[in-house]
Amino acid sequence: MIKMPAGLGMPGLGNEAVLEYSDSDYRILRQGTFVRCSVTGQTIPLQDLKYWSAERQEAYAGPEAILQRLRTESIAR
Repeated sequence: MIKMPAGLGMPGLGNEAVLEYSDSDYRILRQGTFVRCSVTGQTIPLQDLKYWSAERQEAYAGPEAILQRLRTESIAR
């Protein structure tokens, strides 16, 4: 996984947002147009953000990324 510094602009995407995730919603802490998937590093436009973990405070690009995170956690235990 490639981690870019928060807030680093991407040509054509704008700036990376910083969010605080709750169970059913999120709060924008720093304005931006996208977040990064915590598993893949893929950019996720805020209007497309559907998957996150309030417990881990992570965003996910899709269900496959969530499953990958859960698998790596179960292996580490």
